[in-house]
Amino acid sequence: MTRKHRRLDVWKDAVDLVELVYRTSASLPAEERYGLCSQLRRAAISVPTNIAEGSARRSTRDCLRFLDIARGSLVEIETLLVIARRLGMIEGDRNLDELTERTFARLSALIRSLSRKDHQPQ
Repeated sequence: MTRKHRRLDVWKDAVDLVELVYRTSASLPAEERYGLCSQLRRAAISVPTNIAEGSARRSTRDCLRFLDIARGSLVEIETLLVIARRLGMIEGDRNLDELTERTFARLSALIRSLSRKDHQPQ
């Protein structure tokens, strides 16, 4: 039986994002292994894991809480990439930027949809 989160395009994008973040962060300087690299990877892993955990919750309110955490982690990834680029540690990567943006848009759409459903009269 396929779990609900595995059917979500946003979860699939988030898993792809983890892979791309790992590949990109591998080029960070060795002295950043426990700094920027570790923080970037933890934030990336947080996105699909929170989407999965949220989708397994029984209530919409609980699900939305985990989706909000995932969205916060996406913004964290974006910020860490800006910092790494400004410090000259990594080059710009259009694929990474586009995937981050698409994942954010899909996650925001899912949150909006569930929020409307949660606030409808029963």
